[in-house]
Amino acid sequence: MPTTQPAAPIRLHTTLLSGHGHRVRQFLTMLGLPFEIVPIDMKAGDNRRPEFLAISPFGQVPVIEDGDVVLFDSTAILVYLAKRYGDASWLPTDPLGAAAVQRWLSLASGQIAYGPCRARLVTVFGAPYDHETAKSIAVNLFNVIEAEFAHKRFAAGDEPTIADIAAHAYIAHAPEGGVSLEPYPNLRAWLRRVEALPGFVAMPASKAGLLADA
Repeated sequence: MPTTQPAAPIRLHTTLLSGHGHRVRQFLTMLGLPFEIVPIDMKAGDNRRPEFLAISPFGQVPVIEDGDVVLFDSTAILVYLAKRYGDASWLPTDPLGAAAVQRWLSLASGQIAYGPCRARLVTVFGAPYDHETAKSIAVNLFNVIEAEFAHKRFAAGDEPTIADIAAHAYIAHAPEGGVSLEPYPNLRAWLRRVEALPGFVAMPASKAGLLADA
């Protein structure tokens, strides 16, 4: 349970199929915090309207409004929610624990974003990225973290942290981008452990990539 509660439901501006937005929705749900979703229709240009750019200057989702606090960038939001409403386990303060979480937040904004996330952007949304390069980045990433998960239960160690929340959605949905998870039993076991956590909510699947004919 959260150590404190917001004075009013947190407003989450996002789109249904955004993995970045789902990270935040997932963590809000796991923390048991009241929130409401403000849907942003990217195809209709909602993210380019002046009122949205006033709270998200890059025109990106997600954004949260928590009273007077307005934040964009999914990993920054996870840090804020962990510090404001979560217990210390979600974001350790000891040097090694904090560094382990930060490494995964960097992966979320690096190899995960440029690998499985970008590959999915191509197949689900028709984004103009190099699909083969994105898939190659994803495979290289998965080869590395597959070995890591042979020796630990969660991304930053033996207990779940915001590192797991930041990493889960795009890795779990990698097949939608054409990247198979079958060669990675340790990685799939980690996904199942995250999905067994109280309050877990799956991001909706898309019939794309390896799932196109499923």
